[in-house]
Amino acid sequence: MRRVLNRLGDVAVAVFAADWQMIWWNPGWAALLGDPSASPPELRNFARERFPVGSDRVRISRWPVSVRNSEVSDLAVVSDLRRATGRFPQDARLAELIRELTAGNRTFARLWASGTVAAHREDRKTVEHPVVGPVDVDCDVLTDGDSEFKIVLLTAAPGSADGDRFRHALVDADRTRAPAL
Repeated sequence: MRRVLNRLGDVAVAVFAADWQMIWWNPGWAALLGDPSASPPELRNFARERFPVGSDRVRISRWPVSVRNSEVSDLAVVSDLRRATGRFPQDARLAELIRELTAGNRTFARLWASGTVAAHREDRKTVEHPVVGPVDVDCDVLTDGDSEFKIVLLTAAPGSADGDRFRHALVDADRTRAPAL
């Protein structure tokens, strides 16, 4: 899978575990959303970022990202987690995540109580990039089968102003990236 993902070029790609824990990202993801390595690995969880508990603010993206329909998108994430609990009922990390979010986030608790089961498939987002400005992207979520890895792809329409801003973000990231030692 990594070999294929590395060949996607200018697409921003990240891979998440069944509990939305980020486990891999490509340079396009880091260029568009900021390098996730700035956050400790245990804090790189999309569900925790989406449904904060208390004053904790988990960040896997370095700059603001907004979605077109947050209620639909929130329900997709919660119902995807419900699906994961059915597939992996003995997963302690997943169970702890559900306990934490249900107890600490009212929106998550309300959506969890709805009982909806589904997989998160697509979304439309705006990334507020600090150098190139706002970039509208399509967000597609693929699942790799039995392991339930979520492959998240962010793309901008080719030839559009958003596509140009996305390419500029990639160029800026290449220009400012420190050379390897």
